Parts: sequence; C-alpha cells; structure tokens
Amino acid sequence: MAGYRPEPDRDSGQWWERVARREFAVQRCDTCGAARFPARAFCPACRTEAWHWEEVEPEGVIESWIVNHQPFMPDLREPYLVVMVRLAAVPGCLVFGNWNGDRPPRYGERVRASFRPVDDRLTLVDWKPGATDDLGGSAGDDAQEGGGPGRERAESR
Repeated sequence: MAGYRPEPDRDSGQWWERVARREFAVQRCDTCGAARFPARAFCPACRTEAWHWEEVEPEGVIESWIVNHQPFMPDLREPYLVVMVRLAAVPGCLVFGNWNGDRPPRYGERVRASFRPVDDRLTLVDWKPGATDDLGGSAGDDAQEGGGPGRERAESR
C-alpha cells in the first residue's frame, strides 16, 4: 500500500521545506500583521498577498483528538492518536499531528512539536507532552478524558 503522503503545493511547499529543517513557521501578513496557518496565498484578514514566513515556538495546547483506525501511511501502527493543537504563538491557528506520548492526551495540556523524518523527502510534525505551563494549567489538572470540551459540556448537564 502506497499510503497517503502530504503533497506540498504552491502555498505549503516552503512550509514543508522548513519542517524538514526542523523549523516551525507561520505566515505573517506584511500589510496588517495577521499571523496565519495553514499557508495560503491571501491574508484572510485584509485579502492582500504580501507576507513572509515567521518562525514561532512549536508549542500549544491540546484542543481535541481522535483515535484513527485508518492506515494512511504504511509505517504507522494503527490505531493511533491524532491531536488538534492550538498554537501558543498564534491562538487562532489549529494544527494537527500524531500524538507522541506514552499516555492519552489531555484537554488543555501543553504540548511541544517534535519532528519525525519519514524518509529523505518527508518530515512530519508530531506533538508530545510539554512541561507545566501558564497556557492551560498543568498537564492534567482539569483534564477531561475523551477528546475535549464537548464531553465536558455533556457531563455538566
């Protein structure tokens, strides 16, 4: 099975090149200053095309996660966890990646990116548990098992 591989395009090609160098960057609009991810040709805030890459700390907090049972890549064991992370440097940006922890993730838990070379042409961004933080509390203080705030609301009814 060939599996699904991310295919860099006009907008994301430079981002994938940076990831291969273990850099985590977002686009920053030269006109209004808005940061954005994923990469795109136009700023969603002011619709201009002028932008540059800005390296940011690859840190954030867990917003949600899923247990994936679909083998998209032949080297990934299934099932595996995919997390949705809100970037600390750009709170409006959500990033997805594989979970690289020895336990399930926790809602609001601080995480840090790790770069995993798949082969000589592809490096992926995974997420691992971070230290105690001031972004979302310590890892697990108010954690909800099961994927995030949706369950928390359901349990509080």
